[in-house]
Amino acid sequence: MKNINWAGNIAYSTDRVHFPASVEQVQKIVKECRHVKALGSRHSFNRIADNPANQLSLIHLNKVVSLDKNARTVTVEGGMRYGELAPYLHEQGYALPNLASLPHISIVGACATATHGSGVKNTNLATAVSALELVDAAGEVVSLERKKDGDYFRGAVVNLGALGIVTKLTLDLQPAFQVKQVVYRNLPMGELEQHFMAVMSGAYSVSLFTTWQNKSINQVWMKHVGKSGPEGVNPDFYGATLATQHMHPLEELSAEHATEQMGISGAWHERLPHFKMGFQPSAGEELQSEYFVPMEHGYEAMMAIEKLHEKITPYLFVSEIRAVAADDLWMSPFYKRACFAFHFTWRQEWSAVKKLLPLIEEVLDPFHALPHWGKLFTMAPAVLQSRLSKMPDFRELMGKHDPAGKFRNDFIAQYLL
Repeated sequence: MKNINWAGNIAYSTDRVHFPASVEQVQKIVKECRHVKALGSRHSFNRIADNPANQLSLIHLNKVVSLDKNARTVTVEGGMRYGELAPYLHEQGYALPNLASLPHISIVGACATATHGSGVKNTNLATAVSALELVDAAGEVVSLERKKDGDYFRGAVVNLGALGIVTKLTLDLQPAFQVKQVVYRNLPMGELEQHFMAVMSGAYSVSLFTTWQNKSINQVWMKHVGKSGPEGVNPDFYGATLATQHMHPLEELSAEHATEQMGISGAWHERLPHFKMGFQPSAGEELQSEYFVPMEHGYEAMMAIEKLHEKITPYLFVSEIRAVAADDLWMSPFYKRACFAFHFTWRQEWSAVKKLLPLIEEVLDPFHALPHWGKLFTMAPAVLQSRLSKMPDFRELMGKHDPAGKFRNDFIAQYLL
């Protein structure tokens, strides 16, 4: 069986993948390997998890360690996925504040790359982490907590796999809640010039889907907190009209794969993602890129991309625009800046996409855009590093936990060093 990522666009550089069943086995493997890299749920589209010598998968360490009802936290092993944890939490009466568009991803991998959902008041998924345990390059177990380790902890959460193998995470919880989801169709982009924040603030979580044709937002996905049903839902929204049937973000695909809409209320974990756990998410064979722009430049950035629509559209399945609140995690693209996220789900035609990404990065350059760590980009390392104010501090952290570069790979060397 080939060692490839989820989308099939990356064949990893080794077939030597270790599958430890305990933290002690993780320690032993790390001590024995000169070079090793953690491999999550394989949902990255670049080589951030690649290593020519060894990879280590925590797929067998996927249990809930403890649920602390007094502290309102849950501690999980490093191989657990959101789609596995969420139903358990809901049964216990708890929830996470937000989820990504698909529940199939590993919690550790998502937090290590500052993966996010949407919502003007919702921060990226890593901000829920209140404690973590990792095995460093010496094979020692290191525990860090938000309360006692302060800034040091904030540097270690979005770690890009460069500090060690994260074997446990503790996540903050809130009471379980209900969400109803509605979709509107054909929102004129011009409405966003004056109403971008109003549109994106129209629900707990809002996503805009566009193919960059006709200066139109094809679909607006709105996730409202509350138990009320389809009654009371406005028939139009800033010129967009309420969908009369369930939709898939890629309109040619079956809505069976997507989470329930039409104002039908359901558990938070069954509505906050766009895709159901038991189905193939998105298009499957695809490429993905994403760029983050400060919110105050959202409309300008969108229209700068729109000018490239004739070049973009032939190679695109769909784009998604989301909102992410600011945080204080060093290597997060949202460090001290709230952003709009411009996501591209491409057809698997890398030769063409590789030529398009520099054009998109060029038009977004005036807005100091940053890319998603786990997706495809061509931004020059010097440019990326200049936009991350805590990069020097993170390099020091790498030197402390991994002085010989055991967890480094070409991606880390290129973009961080």
